[in-house]
Amino acid sequence: MRNYRLFFSGQVISNIGTWMQRIAQDWLVFTLSGNNPVALGIAVGLQFLPILFLSLWAGVLADRADKRKLLIGVQVVAGTQALVLGLLDITGVVEMWHVFTLCFVLGCVAAIEVPTRQSFVAEMVGREQVANAVALNSTIFNMARIVGPAIAGFVIVWVGTGWLFLANAVSTLAVLAGLLLMNPDKLFRGPRVARAKGQLREGLSYVRRRADLMTVMVLVFFVSTFGITFFTSLAIVAANVFGTEADGYGLLSTLLAVGTFTGALMSARRGSRGRPRVRVLLLSALALGLLEIATGYMPTYLAFGIALIPLGYATITFLNTANALVQTAVSPQMRGRVMGLYVLVLVGGNPIGAPMTGWMAEAFGGRSPFVIGGAISAIAALVCAVILVRRGGVTLPRRRFPGLRVLDRRGA
Repeated sequence: MRNYRLFFSGQVISNIGTWMQRIAQDWLVFTLSGNNPVALGIAVGLQFLPILFLSLWAGVLADRADKRKLLIGVQVVAGTQALVLGLLDITGVVEMWHVFTLCFVLGCVAAIEVPTRQSFVAEMVGREQVANAVALNSTIFNMARIVGPAIAGFVIVWVGTGWLFLANAVSTLAVLAGLLLMNPDKLFRGPRVARAKGQLREGLSYVRRRADLMTVMVLVFFVSTFGITFFTSLAIVAANVFGTEADGYGLLSTLLAVGTFTGALMSARRGSRGRPRVRVLLLSALALGLLEIATGYMPTYLAFGIALIPLGYATITFLNTANALVQTAVSPQMRGRVMGLYVLVLVGGNPIGAPMTGWMAEAFGGRSPFVIGGAISAIAALVCAVILVRRGGVTLPRRRFPGLRVLDRRGA
């Protein structure tokens, strides 16, 4: 599909730029604040705060508007944000309030872009290929997580952070080119939702009536808010626990990305075989929590870095499965609004989780976010598994071993 190939190619370049900016931004905040983990948590929190207020309305907008044109406008704003931050940094006039303000602007962009892009995937490939396309998107995202941080760590040491922001601004041109070159007539568009009152409430009611979607949303909220805090805690561990510079932080991010990239490839393989399974979601969430606890106790920099690989594998398996489950379970007319809610529960907890991570690291040590976050994730997975089994949303294997049977609630 030509449209998806254009999108895929642009995302490869843009995601590398995005990850270079993310590493540079974290290190710039750390430098300006004197290695203060709370300041880093505030910066990350500001970047995700707009999602609390805008993502649901962005889902409504995505159902009403031309998603391709909406994404073009969003990319222009994202490129401008990176350009301004890069110029402030290179000229040496950047201050902490500049970074905080631009983090908030980037959060506004993400609040609109993410649900729109997520729902646009189905328009490019059709419903039957959604799971595979989600996994492929994750593959390029995590390939960028390998390349971007590795480049960023060394560039920061050589020339500083400013040039990385400018590089990300240039990388947005690749996405714009792909979107402009698409053939709109080849998109798998559903009927456009007409503007009307109560559409947001309609979307929320739709999810509330679906026990399967509600369980996925609850699990994603707890795991993403308390478990997947690596973007804040990795910088803290690199600098405050192991005493490394920016290149050491970049290497840890790359090792985590090796695991997520491998997990994304396996998710793409599973996606080509059929629809995503709830059992995979629950098991991957439990594995993520247990592996995160183990990683938090690793005694050396090398052991910690190696432990990030299986943790990354479990993380991306969980995220890809949740995304594909939501996208394949909803009607096209509701997809934008449901994805808006999904984005809200996925990243909307970061204004809580990111400052909390910084506070925990300062109060209990740099390893504590891994241990505490992993415990919360594992407990959430077990609770959701029990709820789904009781409601019949997931079944246990009946004859796994000869002579052994699992009884249901009636004793059958």
